[in-house]
Amino acid sequence: MSDVQSLAGNSQQRQPIPDRFNYVYSCDLDVNITIKICSLEGSRPKRSYHDLLNDPHLQFSPDGEVQNETDSHMFTTVQIFDDNKPICLSVQTAYRYHMTTPGRSLHSWNEWLRLPIRFSDLPRKALVVITVWDTHGPGKAVPVGGTTVPLFGKYGTFKKGRHELCIWPDVPGDGKRPTSTPHKAPDVANQQMVRLAKLTKKHREGHMTKVDWLDRLTFREIELINEKEKKKQNFMYLMVEFPRVVYKDLDYTIVYFENNGDDPVEVRTNPQLVVVPDHELMGSNLIEEKHHKLVRSLRAGQHDLKPNAVVRDQLASIIAYPLSKHLSEEEEDLIWKFRYYLMHQKKALTKFLRCVKWERAPERTVALQLLDKWEEIDAADALELLTPRFQSPTVRRYAVKILDRTTNETLVLYLLQLVQALKYENFDKIKEDFEAIKRKDKQTMHTSRSISTEHDSAVSMTSRASEETADSAYPPSIERSESTVKRSESASPVPAEDKDLATFLIERACQSSTLTNYFYWYLLVECEEINNITDAERRKVPEMYEIVLRRFSLALLRGDRECRLRRSQLAGQEQFLGRLVQLINNIQKDGSNRKKKIEKLRALLSQESETMKGFNFSTFDPIPLPLDPMIKVKGIVAEQASLYKSNLMPAKLTFRTVDNRYYTTIFKNGDDLRQDQLVLQIITLMDKLLQKENLDLKLTPYKVLATSSKHGFVQYVNAKPVAEVLNSDGTIQNFFRKHQPRESDPYGIDKDLMDTYVKSCAGYCVVTYLLGVGDRHLDNLLLAKSGALIHIDFGYILGRDPKPLPPPMKLSKEMVEAMGGTTSPDYQEFRKHCYTAFLHLRRHANLILNLFSLMIDASVPDIALEPDKTVKKVQDKFLLELSDEEAVSSMQVLIDESVSALFAVVVEQFHRVAQYMRK
Repeated sequence: MSDVQSLAGNSQQRQPIPDRFNYVYSCDLDVNITIKICSLEGSRPKRSYHDLLNDPHLQFSPDGEVQNETDSHMFTTVQIFDDNKPICLSVQTAYRYHMTTPGRSLHSWNEWLRLPIRFSDLPRKALVVITVWDTHGPGKAVPVGGTTVPLFGKYGTFKKGRHELCIWPDVPGDGKRPTSTPHKAPDVANQQMVRLAKLTKKHREGHMTKVDWLDRLTFREIELINEKEKKKQNFMYLMVEFPRVVYKDLDYTIVYFENNGDDPVEVRTNPQLVVVPDHELMGSNLIEEKHHKLVRSLRAGQHDLKPNAVVRDQLASIIAYPLSKHLSEEEEDLIWKFRYYLMHQKKALTKFLRCVKWERAPERTVALQLLDKWEEIDAADALELLTPRFQSPTVRRYAVKILDRTTNETLVLYLLQLVQALKYENFDKIKEDFEAIKRKDKQTMHTSRSISTEHDSAVSMTSRASEETADSAYPPSIERSESTVKRSESASPVPAEDKDLATFLIERACQSSTLTNYFYWYLLVECEEINNITDAERRKVPEMYEIVLRRFSLALLRGDRECRLRRSQLAGQEQFLGRLVQLINNIQKDGSNRKKKIEKLRALLSQESETMKGFNFSTFDPIPLPLDPMIKVKGIVAEQASLYKSNLMPAKLTFRTVDNRYYTTIFKNGDDLRQDQLVLQIITLMDKLLQKENLDLKLTPYKVLATSSKHGFVQYVNAKPVAEVLNSDGTIQNFFRKHQPRESDPYGIDKDLMDTYVKSCAGYCVVTYLLGVGDRHLDNLLLAKSGALIHIDFGYILGRDPKPLPPPMKLSKEMVEAMGGTTSPDYQEFRKHCYTAFLHLRRHANLILNLFSLMIDASVPDIALEPDKTVKKVQDKFLLELSDEEAVSSMQVLIDESVSALFAVVVEQFHRVAQYMRK
């Protein structure tokens, strides 16, 4: 037994000191290395009969099985390698006879081997190579298997204790780096054993709580699992024990260190993070809990408590926080403390509701009591209460009560977002309300989910007009509806304070033809996804929209004559749209050129042609145009129909109205218009906000309606692209002089036209900057004969742009020259309009941010990319952290950057070349 072995003693009965690391340098151990070869477990691979016939030393058992392990005498050799070479002589164990136990084979040596090399002579990367041999005739031995294990770990500590080494069958141990006989079996072979070994090591090192009775059961189960895993594998395992150093009952670790080494080796024995079980981890902090109860107690905020000047300024600053600003715990506690003082500030309500801990019953009760006593908020702030941040039904009904007092004209501006807010309502409550309505009036149940069906041949309301629905006729007359369905005149409207959002929208939509039209189409687009979703949880939202649509249909059917007329008109719209989509698909599938397609389109639309299954596009019963329900159309002027030059070839369609006027639209099939629809809605809102401040910037927010995620209508704008104007007339001023000349006015152009141009430039510069509209080039800027500049095509918003280094706003050299240059009075007037518009819209930033916060889950491409950053992107454009003077200074810098942006000029030239090559 070696000196190191004698130092080891019976270390298993000693408890190491866990908070100290005891070590000894390898260079200080001038003793030989010893390794104990314990036992070999596992079965050797079966020999083939071919090997048996060629080798007379292999035998048959009485039952014919090949016996390649019985009567064998095995021994083990150990040798140390470094740098692919042996650095000491080989040492071997005695011969041991093979013993077989039930279920496993076992060779046992239990022999310490003293190697002819000392610890102090070991190199850092020394490998111990072990090979198990079997006698194979006189003076001959064959390898049973081998393994290779490094003596020092990756942190420079010598191995100690027992280790199970994987024996690679039929090959001697390989002392090269990398070795072909590593001491670890492949992960696929012993994944379960490796996992259990790591857990056992954690337990041994004190990283797990020790429970004696449970540990005994666990380790017994681990042994059984290891034995079971070994039987499944084709590997053998050799148990080897490395020496331990024990001095004065302390266990020491051998650390590699060169004698007289200049640079000490840093040793980390526990490099991984240690997980210490904390049974109180998920429990509440008693101190914080007590503090919160004291701060939020009912006595903490007395009715007559008023803040001092410093706290008052702090409260004002918190109330002015933008929508995305997070409130700290201290700020929330401050608002709660002075809640009675803040009750007379309507802007403070949303901040107060944000600081309420709704899971705490006392706070919830106090908050709901104060809700009705608070100064009544504006509709713009009520929109915030409909975001997913507020789940309390009472709070959401309060927001609905505020919105119920708005006019229909205002509600139309918010309707797109309010339909999206239905996603955050209680789905089960909406479903229960619909079931109650069905039970109350069973006679209307045959309407199902269709707004136009009262018999089997009617047009489906919630499914897109396919070939089946295309064969349907118009819905039955209103007189038939009155005879079929009994009106519920006795049904009293729901009180404003008890309405949920769905009920409110349905009631208001029944009161206005404009709301009826847009509410129906917004719902229909959201319903169409239901057929493409298989997951039950994800189907809830489109199912909810479908239920609201069915309730809306039922409400129209049970309403007065005007409601039923609108219901019939919606059915006519859906039937017309289904035929139109079918016609445009037919045109797009045609392989001929554009001219032939236009001829075919006009032929299909003309009265004399063989129309689509009996439907006549040139003359049909008057219906409200889906794009603008105030316009009633009765036919399409076939000879004015055309197709644009693009991949999808949008169709230009001119409708004949009931008063024999013309209304031109663009129908896009195969294009998702929901992003354009959102941008034009926001521009329309901004235009009305500016006009309310007596600032008319001559914006032209044309109408866009997505009738599906794949098609929709766009209002036709009678204007020419600026790029085309420059090609034909040279300059924008030449274009103006050609259409509205006046010698007495500056530049020989009518001053009213120039005023319109300057104002529209300023308005669109500010609006497109706030919305982060990208891909601005002279082909998607239109110029009308009235002087109005119009932006179209909003495929990139919120800062996205396909071109590198875009300017903050589109203000090209040609646009500035049309104003007379940067020194002209008109250009200075343009800058003033920009500053004024920016300041006015900043005051309504909360409304615009609330509208965007309700769109984060909408299927708008540029919002869906980063929905959590949507509001922040718009908020950053408003520069809300600056004063008005600082904001104007920043706007001045942005305008100057846009005018002097040289890279934008280069990009514009590339765009012109690309457009020319495309033509």
